Amino acid sequence: MRAPSEAGDPVGRVDRGSGGRCGDRGPLGLYLHIPFCEAICNYCNFNRGLLELGLKRRYLDALHREIERAGLAATGVRADSLFFGGGTPSVLEPIEVGALIARCRSDASLAPGAEVTLEVNPETVNAARLAGYREAGVTRLSMGVQSFRDAELRRLNRQHTATRAIDAFVVARAAGFDDISLDLMMWLPEQTVAQWCESVDTLVALGPEHVSFYLLELYPNAPLQDEMARGGWAQGPQECAADMYHAGVDRLEAADYRQYEISNAARHGHRSRHNLKYWSDGAWVGFGCGAHSTHAGERWQNVSGVGDYIDVVMAGRTPVGSLRALSTEERLTDTMFLGLRLSEGIDVAAVEERYDVDVWSRWGAELVPFVEAGLLEREPGRLRLTRAGMLLASEVMQVFV
Repeated sequence: MRAPSEAGDPVGRVDRGSGGRCGDRGPLGLYLHIPFCEAICNYCNFNRGLLELGLKRRYLDALHREIERAGLAATGVRADSLFFGGGTPSVLEPIEVGALIARCRSDASLAPGAEVTLEVNPETVNAARLAGYREAGVTRLSMGVQSFRDAELRRLNRQHTATRAIDAFVVARAAGFDDISLDLMMWLPEQTVAQWCESVDTLVALGPEHVSFYLLELYPNAPLQDEMARGGWAQGPQECAADMYHAGVDRLEAADYRQYEISNAARHGHRSRHNLKYWSDGAWVGFGCGAHSTHAGERWQNVSGVGDYIDVVMAGRTPVGSLRALSTEERLTDTMFLGLRLSEGIDVAAVEERYDVDVWSRWGAELVPFVEAGLLEREPGRLRLTRAGMLLASEVMQVFV
């Protein structure tokens, strides 16, 4: 991959040196963007479009070519995680997923024993497909359930039912998956705290290893906003969202899930290795349309359009649409901003050693009001949000922006 100014040149190796004094921490993560869905959810703002088989074949050819030409294997850098995101990656056939995993092992330094996560939707999988993914090398599933109540699923334009989601989980277990994450969304239109807790209780009864739980965010011009207006639906007040969050975390903790990030909890040994890179000053390289990367002191993003991406890669040019070098200051503020998302917070001593800064001298005056308000805890060598602070994280994080 090259900088945008070299966009006419052949795709080059991702070989950007050590990143200076603040070089990459730990092994790389790899991300593959699969932008296809069989239906579009009315709240979604991701880079995705409806599945077209011919377009999918062309896209996968380009994706293979981008990974091959990036030259990661030649850099000596190892990757210990691979994440198939989307879109809906489970529209891919197992043989297609297996081929991409093999490509990442041969050309992108994906290590033996790496965590390989595939996002799946319940309606796109069956026993044969899940067994095929397992045989192809997928080690972890991230299943987009969102709710175990059919009325809520219909409002979100999800294509599965609660029963179908439960069946998909059971079939995944039968296929040999022992590392499964389920996604739930709260603060849905017309949802009560009791109804949210029903979904959490159903999830706990299934017993996945990992849980992601998100507040619904309505982005501008989301079709769901129009549907809410037509149907007379509304989200509850902010206090309702807070009650849902606290009730959900309490139920998960009682079932031996430990919250490790604002929106994630896991049983022992099952935190997402890949996603932790985003919050822990790690490095990753993304492939596919719109994919983001942060590696060796630089940050870049591929062109977003599926057709544009295919055309550029197949013409032998870089798909990078924007690239910039990260200053030490940017890396420091990112580390503080994102590190506060973790339940364990920020290891202040490690940050100070890595970036040669006295954290409290730099930001203490702005952070004191949050400590006094009970939103932030300051302990010897560590800063972390309280449970109440996690609900107001954006306010605290503005200190570092």
